[in-house]
Amino acid sequence: MTDLISGENFLERPRWTCALGGALAAAGNLPDTVPILHAGPGCAGNFAWTNNGAAGLAVTGPCLGLSVPATNLQESEVVFGGIERLREEILETIEIMEGGLYFIITGCLPEVIGDDVSSLATELNSTKHPVVLASTPGFKGDSYLGYGEVLKTLVKDVVRKGTKKNPKLVNVWGVPPSFDPFWRGNLLGIRELVGLLGYEANVLFGPEANLNTIKSAAGAKKNIVVSGLYGQEAAELFSELHGVDYVEAPLPFGAAASERFLEILGQALKVPKKTLKEAVSGARERRYSYLEPLIDVYNDMEAQRHVLVVGDANYALSLADFFSEDLGWVPELVVVTNSLAKAEKEKLLAFHKKTGGQKISRLIFENRAHAIREKALEVWNGNGKKYYDSKTPIFVAGSSLERSLASELGAGHLSLCYPVSNRAILNRGFTGHFGGLTLMEDLVSVSVAGR
Repeated sequence: MTDLISGENFLERPRWTCALGGALAAAGNLPDTVPILHAGPGCAGNFAWTNNGAAGLAVTGPCLGLSVPATNLQESEVVFGGIERLREEILETIEIMEGGLYFIITGCLPEVIGDDVSSLATELNSTKHPVVLASTPGFKGDSYLGYGEVLKTLVKDVVRKGTKKNPKLVNVWGVPPSFDPFWRGNLLGIRELVGLLGYEANVLFGPEANLNTIKSAAGAKKNIVVSGLYGQEAAELFSELHGVDYVEAPLPFGAAASERFLEILGQALKVPKKTLKEAVSGARERRYSYLEPLIDVYNDMEAQRHVLVVGDANYALSLADFFSEDLGWVPELVVVTNSLAKAEKEKLLAFHKKTGGQKISRLIFENRAHAIREKALEVWNGNGKKYYDSKTPIFVAGSSLERSLASELGAGHLSLCYPVSNRAILNRGFTGHFGGLTLMEDLVSVSVAGR
């Protein structure tokens, strides 16, 4: 009872969905793909309305939102099994909805009652109408696990073995659709960086992706995982099945991280030093030419801020690096909101160090809103004191859940991490040199909004 009262055993204002939600966001944003939910009633609708208020309003698509084919299992299926209901749904979906890939994702009910979905998927799979499956019951894990399960299904059942090698192609992993609200723009920024080295990035998801390039992904020279946790298992499976290894690189927010990204990738791809140097210096010069008009205003307004960063395993550390290296702001407290085991925390921190991340003075792993507030008030604890290190002005970079905390601290606030409910997001992103300029624009604009 003590643990329940203290909040150790329940989720308070969660920052993710279950595995099925992450799988639906991933499968639904694959090109020419129709996701089919084998789950209880309401799952698709719940995810639609959740992400509508959490992923920058950008949730709907040809087969997303409230347009997802679903079995909506009822009591009779729970008692007698839901396989025939799923068979009916798949055949009707193929007849009504045109797609190059039909992707079954399973929820809790069919997994609990023991539906043999794998056998049915194999039975109905054909060259004309490919059918694949990812097992993603909600009790299995969170939305990031669902993203990973979809990737692993692609690696096993969609990517063709023995594809002709393309020495200028790399695959990009580690940016989960929707649960990175800026995923479309971030993938565009990564594509641009990869292009500076003379390579093409196969991004798998979104408007820039192509189902044929996913099928031929085994021809790539290298896989790039821009995450310390997401997509790692899929990349390892890809290496095992298709003989293409992977390199880990930081999510490249802004100039400093972009240069580290280029150097890591350049070394892995054995890019000539001259080419790498020209790519880095050329991008740097372009960035400064755009940044120069803001420098005098930035210095005049004394724009340095002390920052509270609250985000997932991809965003929190990368944003802290951006604030420190690109803006000269001080990350006073960095909060990673994923629910992670000890080994996962150690793996994330090792990744951050290995890829050149900055040392963070105060880093905690916490997802409960009240506990994050308490930690923030420990750092900014000068209320009512005459002499103290105020660590002001303050800026809160987090999700929409941090707006009330920012108001309490008298701080500026910008929603950057899931959930984002107070801004519309289409192709905005923060990766690459130009993405860093966009992020700087957003941050400085909030800082001067009261003028």
